[in-house]
Amino acid sequence: MGLFTDRTDEFGKNTVPVWFMRQAGRYHDHYQNLKKSHDFMTLCKDPELAKEVTMGPMEEFKFDAAILFSDLLFPLEQLGLGLEYRPGPILEKKLETVQTVHDLKEVDSAANFYDFQGKACTLLRETLAPNKTLLGFVGAPFTLYTYAVEGSHSGALYQSKLGLYDGRWDAFLEKLIPNLLEEMRIQAKGGADAMCLFDTASGELCFDDFKNFLLPALKTVTSAFKKEFPDKKIIYYSKFTHMHYLREIQDDNIDVLGVDWRMDLASVLNEFSNDYYIQGNLEPAYLGLPWETLEKKWMSLYQGLVSNNCDLSKWICGLGHGCLRWIPQENVKNSVELIQREFKY
Repeated sequence: MGLFTDRTDEFGKNTVPVWFMRQAGRYHDHYQNLKKSHDFMTLCKDPELAKEVTMGPMEEFKFDAAILFSDLLFPLEQLGLGLEYRPGPILEKKLETVQTVHDLKEVDSAANFYDFQGKACTLLRETLAPNKTLLGFVGAPFTLYTYAVEGSHSGALYQSKLGLYDGRWDAFLEKLIPNLLEEMRIQAKGGADAMCLFDTASGELCFDDFKNFLLPALKTVTSAFKKEFPDKKIIYYSKFTHMHYLREIQDDNIDVLGVDWRMDLASVLNEFSNDYYIQGNLEPAYLGLPWETLEKKWMSLYQGLVSNNCDLSKWICGLGHGCLRWIPQENVKNSVELIQREFKY
């Protein structure tokens, strides 16, 4: 299966595909009803429940791709950092020195630990229509590292940036990358058509550190995964990066670049669509606007691409980040219907 199955209307025009980061989540009644009986960790780790959460927005809103309901921090739990959700993520340990990295002990083998994700993917692939894409989901190395050091991916990331130079980054990668690849492998074998690598902390780095530290680690992961799964696609999303960061990526193993809402989408498509599909990038907060205003925002985004002669066959419509918990779910439904009705090429 390719990234998306072409869908044409009665006039022979193709429709731009659409999916949203965090399309299964807190804004949706389906998810909230499940949360009444199950905590977040259970919803992720019980394959039947993970399938049910994932399928909620697929069945109600008709997205073109399902994204495995999971959490990017599970590798930190597997490595022994003691992950809990109360309700947000809390780590028992943080990587304060190089020795704390060396002292980490896996709670279980990666093959055993991530088995729940493989089972969930298998259930999803069996449930989804053949023309729907199943996306796996993991955190990219630098974002996982910032959580391991700081317990978060926001703020100054002072210790994370110092740790690039004091040995913590390199020591962490030695432990993380084999386990992260096993997580990706299990999802791929379970039936995921593509693998999303989400890097929400990447734009916090200056360009030199992005180039010299983040990208080599990322390319180690993408090349190893593609070597084993050449037919699976890789989606890389980086938040708060700039055009010169995207130019520096230069990774033939990445198929899709996800871009945030600060990017000029037409410029990104016109510069990079020969090398990648581009996914994005409406401001996520706009989904909280009255529908009449939101509809104009969507149409302005689309018409801006048309007027700039962008190759819309290389665009996957979406948000510049994930669905926010406060948005009206009716706006999600109306957005997908509008995109699938109007966004043609």
